[in-house]
Amino acid sequence: MNKRRLFLQQLGLLSVGLGMAPTLLAQALNEQPSGELNSPEGKAAAAASITSVGLQLYTLREFIQKDVKGVIKKVAKADYQDVETYGYSVKNGYWGVKPKAFAELLKDNDLVSSSGHYDFEEYITKGDTEVIKQYIEAATTLGQTYLTVPFLAKRLRSKADDYRSLAEKLNKAAEICQSANLKLAYHNHDFELASYGKTTGLEILLKETSPALVDFEADLYWVARAGKKATDLFKEHPGRFTMWHVKDMDKNSPNLNTEIGSGSIDYKAIFKEARQAGLKHVFVEQENFAAFMDPFKSIAQSRDYVKKTLLRHT
Repeated sequence: MNKRRLFLQQLGLLSVGLGMAPTLLAQALNEQPSGELNSPEGKAAAAASITSVGLQLYTLREFIQKDVKGVIKKVAKADYQDVETYGYSVKNGYWGVKPKAFAELLKDNDLVSSSGHYDFEEYITKGDTEVIKQYIEAATTLGQTYLTVPFLAKRLRSKADDYRSLAEKLNKAAEICQSANLKLAYHNHDFELASYGKTTGLEILLKETSPALVDFEADLYWVARAGKKATDLFKEHPGRFTMWHVKDMDKNSPNLNTEIGSGSIDYKAIFKEARQAGLKHVFVEQENFAAFMDPFKSIAQSRDYVKKTLLRHT
């Protein structure tokens, strides 16, 4: 029996399948959608129990759109236990695979999906909540806990008031998610850390969204690209950064990624602050690969470093 199957059996997930209620899945993975464990103190305590490493499937975007089954099988072979989806549409599902079939594919490969990146632009610009309900349906089918806002178009972030408006909309969307026992999260890039007077877009979002409703997925590479320290964010906003995107910065070309542990970001220092951040889920992501590197060997190398080296610092 491989380690991934043992991991899931210990949680009792195989017997009930990935179609279980998100609340039950959340409890099994130390994920409480509400209550004391959603407080900063509870989130910090949960960091001590992290044992699995996830992969943001955008890392393999050039492959997964051509061969969904083959890529998922290779992700499992690289010893990942969790995947974060991207690119879902009501018409095409996940790269041409409908949610129910994709959930079965994950189950067959002993994988879970804790989070998904979903396009919220239509909601942000038009206030259409129907699209959120459609995302909730798909996420529930997969057993996901988080609906994550992945990106904010440039035209929607030209001034501080844009972020204040977004914060209000995130709170409303999060209430809809909460009613379905799901959680809303926001994923940053570097532009949220640009200054607007004495504040930044990310500071506005952190201060004007409800900690009980909205979590944040810290993309640690983009924080570093913005010239900021992730550890400072964790100290200033304890418990808010329950998910992390972990990708390293090439030492010679900061605009490029490299395998975790091979770049310039001091991840050992960052992982020491996992409890303060409230970390629950780690997702490896890499937006580019060196010409000589096999992407599937790359993700295995990064996974091993996170698992065997960095998680020991939490």
